[in-house]
Amino acid sequence: MSLTKSERRQRIKFRIRKIVSGTATKPRLSVFRSNKEIYAQLIDDVNGVTLLAASSREKEVGKGTNVEVATAVGKLVAEKAVKAGIENVTFDRGGYLYHGRIKSLAEGARAAGLKF
Repeated sequence: MSLTKSERRQRIKFRIRKIVSGTATKPRLSVFRSNKEIYAQLIDDVNGVTLLAASSREKEVGKGTNVEVATAVGKLVAEKAVKAGIENVTFDRGGYLYHGRIKSLAEGARAAGLKF
């Protein structure tokens, strides 16, 4: 039985989520990638609350290639997190491979001061 692309990603996502969990002091940096945009959220799984979010739809991000925009989103979410007093996070790649836009978002967040 062969899985569709979305079913395969869903299985990987559940496998990751069994291990990765966020708290108020060390939230989970969750990434969602659509064909057009990229979104990042800091989530406290203990209380079930999204602490803050950033996406490529925000005006501060600007224009560029997909990878450049993803880096800008990573920097933006990191700046918001540092302003909120959060420095350490756990990275949840959401079932996507760690390369391309996902990798550049993570590197942008690291460059702006997040530790993971």
